[in-house]
Amino acid sequence: MQSPTPFARIGTRGSPLALAQAELVRDLISEIHDVAGDRIEIEVFSTGGDRSQKENTTLSDIGGKGVFTKEIDEALLSGRIDIGVHSSKDVATALPAGIHLAAFLEREDARDAFISVSVKGIDNLPEGARFGTSSIRRAAQALRLRPDLRIVPFRGNVHTRLQKLLDGVADATLLAMAGLNRLDEGHRATAVLDPEDFMPAPAQGAIGLAIREGDERLAGLIAPLDHLSTHTAITAERTMLTVLDGSCRTPVGALTLNENGLLTLKGEILSLDGQTSFRATARGQDPVALGEAVGRDLLDQAGPDWLSQWSS
Repeated sequence: MQSPTPFARIGTRGSPLALAQAELVRDLISEIHDVAGDRIEIEVFSTGGDRSQKENTTLSDIGGKGVFTKEIDEALLSGRIDIGVHSSKDVATALPAGIHLAAFLEREDARDAFISVSVKGIDNLPEGARFGTSSIRRAAQALRLRPDLRIVPFRGNVHTRLQKLLDGVADATLLAMAGLNRLDEGHRATAVLDPEDFMPAPAQGAIGLAIREGDERLAGLIAPLDHLSTHTAITAERTMLTVLDGSCRTPVGALTLNENGLLTLKGEILSLDGQTSFRATARGQDPVALGEAVGRDLLDQAGPDWLSQWSS
């Protein structure tokens, strides 16, 4: 007997966090549409970003954010899968033609967590301590507060990086609270950081759902999963990033607050050593207008000479 046609086919990376996010999306679709979970397939893809983890290089060295989505995007465009499930902060600002981020699940805690097995906070690290991260944003923000720290490469999934701390590869690191919470590892956080000091990456903490443009069935299927407030916030932050031509080569932070429909978008760009930074804030109801305003403000403050470092 032939198996029934899948109700939907989800594509995801294979890390424990990515699988947890895909399973969450599957369970929500199953519940909302009253469809058996086994009719919603999950296909795991090994992306270029995953395959480069052991090299411990920065994202800029391996091609940017798109290395975490390329294989899933190709499967989506070919019709092999119907929905790409992504950590939104890993999605490039310019998606391949024919794909769009159509929905976002409710945002988890967007803040970063300080994690160490020896001290309680970044201020308590000894002089010249090893700070493990391959995020140039986190490195710049840490160096702004503690220019004496030694930044050491620190890639891998959540559990790999936690194990690296135990193995003494670094004295401390930062991880997203959202990922820790989704893996029931929130207790691993030594301290949750003030987003004013450590502004999160744009779109951090939000699960994005990519589908083919013009696919009305899939658009209708995932529409009930879309969290309006989150969608609005991520639109503002990704618009800001687009104006900045943001990439993994640019230390950029963003934070959106939503109070009864009034949005406050805060943005930040930093030098690699954290010693130079610019911030901008805008308020309003149109997320695209806010993102454009904050992005242009940051560009105006920084000026072409400072920004030319990103073109090298």
